[in-house]
Amino acid sequence: MFFFKVLAASLFLFLFFISSFGFVYNGFKNVQMLSFSGITDVTPDGRLRLTNNDSKNEVGHCFFSDPIKFYSDSSSSATGNTSTPTIVSFSTTFVFAIVSENVPSGQGLAFVIAPTTLRESLPNQYLGLFNDSNNGNPENHIFAVELDTIKNIEFDLDSNHVGVDINGLKSVQAEPAKYYTDKNGGYKNLSLASGEAMQVWVEYDGSKKQLTVTIAPFNVRKPHVPLLSLSSLDLSTVLLNSMYVGFSSSTQTVKTSHYILGWSFKINGKAQELDLSSPFGIPKPAEKRLTVVLSITIPIVVLITICLSIVFSLRKRKFAELVEDWEQIYGTHRFSYKELYKATNGFGEAEIIGRGAFGEVYRGVLPTSRKEVAIKKVTHDSRHGMQQFIAEIVSIGKLRHRNLVQLYGYCRRKGELLLVYEFLPCGSLEKFIFPSSLSASSLFSSRAALNWCQRFKIIKGVASGLVYLHEEWEKVVIHRDVKASNVLLDAEMNPKLGDFGLAMLFDHGTIDAPISKICGTLGYIAPEMNRSGIASTSTDVYAFGVFLLEVASGKRPVLIREDLTGVCSIYLVDLVLSCWRNGTVSAVIDPSFGSEYAAEEIELVLKLGLLCSHTNTDLRPTMRQVIQYLNGDAALLQTDVWALETSDTLSQAFSQGVNMGDLYSYCVGSTITGSSATPNGSVPSGHR
Repeated sequence: MFFFKVLAASLFLFLFFISSFGFVYNGFKNVQMLSFSGITDVTPDGRLRLTNNDSKNEVGHCFFSDPIKFYSDSSSSATGNTSTPTIVSFSTTFVFAIVSENVPSGQGLAFVIAPTTLRESLPNQYLGLFNDSNNGNPENHIFAVELDTIKNIEFDLDSNHVGVDINGLKSVQAEPAKYYTDKNGGYKNLSLASGEAMQVWVEYDGSKKQLTVTIAPFNVRKPHVPLLSLSSLDLSTVLLNSMYVGFSSSTQTVKTSHYILGWSFKINGKAQELDLSSPFGIPKPAEKRLTVVLSITIPIVVLITICLSIVFSLRKRKFAELVEDWEQIYGTHRFSYKELYKATNGFGEAEIIGRGAFGEVYRGVLPTSRKEVAIKKVTHDSRHGMQQFIAEIVSIGKLRHRNLVQLYGYCRRKGELLLVYEFLPCGSLEKFIFPSSLSASSLFSSRAALNWCQRFKIIKGVASGLVYLHEEWEKVVIHRDVKASNVLLDAEMNPKLGDFGLAMLFDHGTIDAPISKICGTLGYIAPEMNRSGIASTSTDVYAFGVFLLEVASGKRPVLIREDLTGVCSIYLVDLVLSCWRNGTVSAVIDPSFGSEYAAEEIELVLKLGLLCSHTNTDLRPTMRQVIQYLNGDAALLQTDVWALETSDTLSQAFSQGVNMGDLYSYCVGSTITGSSATPNGSVPSGHR
């Protein structure tokens, strides 16, 4: 009997230990039971460093090595169980510090509970938690508390906040970083990237389904009022039975060190308090000493610099770079010329992947991060090139959308202007719509033309990007050069609109924008720009309409006919409209589709293309309406179809004696060749 009592007591203690599992790290000189990935390491003085000041666009992870059970019944889980899961309570606290070499800093860190150790995640705005394909997917089963130091337009409220993320970067609740203090009975602001050590408490009550998140400077007692409090948060729909707990962090273009200085975690209980008397090795004292040293040395350095600048003012410096006020205002990362020179093998001819009106585009691999990038080199000493360069810095540098090319940074060296942006391996859409434009040596020269399903997906992606530019960003962005050659494709053939060299930014509420001269590509320029020199979102809609016709027909916006009578220019818009009125619109469909296309979809695209390129701006839809039509959320009205009957058609092609029959023969004949300009390089006077 005594034996059974001892056995029962031992079993009870064992079960109690299992049900209240926990651990504590007062510093990280002993890193047993921890696993690292990415660039995470431990400094000699015991600081867990998720990222460091030597890396850009990198990810760092640290997880407790063994998965932890989050259900009292081991058969319970977030999926595949008909009974109600019984999720346990948990509590964690940790001390962190973020030390950046610049403002803005790099991206932030997060406490995370995940079913895996997140090996497939991305840096930058993804925080090492997600990637561009799974962000927002409920199958992720990821819970995170983010300490975000960069504002991403799509997901964040500001550049210094604490948020609760479930399966995606759009926080279910977020607040600017601050802590409650009894001294004044209110909140006091915190700067997450100040380099100061701060403590976070995350506590979840499984029975009440209540989560609280509290933050404070590490030498301040835990405030009794949390920063975030979520009631009725059922994590049983998120967490699986066995999950990993740890931290994730990422940098972008600014080198930043993200430190964890101590960590405690507990299942079914309160996390053990950290021993704040232990030597955490917080970087704060070193920063103070550095501040004192700089306050003494800076005046001396300034004096020496002035003297040297006078002595060597006439000497030519190899990597002299000019910094202007606007560069500091917009804060986009600046690369060194030497770094980009190495990335492109000295801007060798073999690395050129494209040429435009203002210079070449090179493929490059950044020497530090080994990230593949595209580098646009704007024409040397070009005044218009400088305008284009600044436009791209201001616009792309702050835009964040899955269908817009992301700018990583820039470089200026004397008169040379360089933009560094994400590399999209499939190149421009133009190469797939017009396979003849591919060079014999092109990587994709043997790839078949895009089918209709792929093209329709691309159309909707570009439309989504334009809705963001026109309505959803903090400014109104008029692209002014929407066309197939400016739509780039990633490895999965997802579209991204790029080349913002002609873009213009305005405050919301601005109706029209006068321009000094007409810019854009022939065939895509709205007729009102020729008449009055006015740019607006409607002129982008016009260009998008031509783009729709271009993608559906496989024909360029300006068609050139050569015969015994001479050379004649025919506009694609007029060609499609004449076939529409003649009842032969199916003749303009790209013959490469064969019979493999959705007739209703392609008819919708052709109608929308004509409506968007209507000569009357009042009859053109907005991009918001266009995306509703494309997604099937709204239907074209009969009045929209009748509007096509009022559109002008007599362009220069008609005035030179080309009749409807001629246009129809051009549509199906083999004599048409594409051109992006008329023979004399001017806009025909009769253009719509």
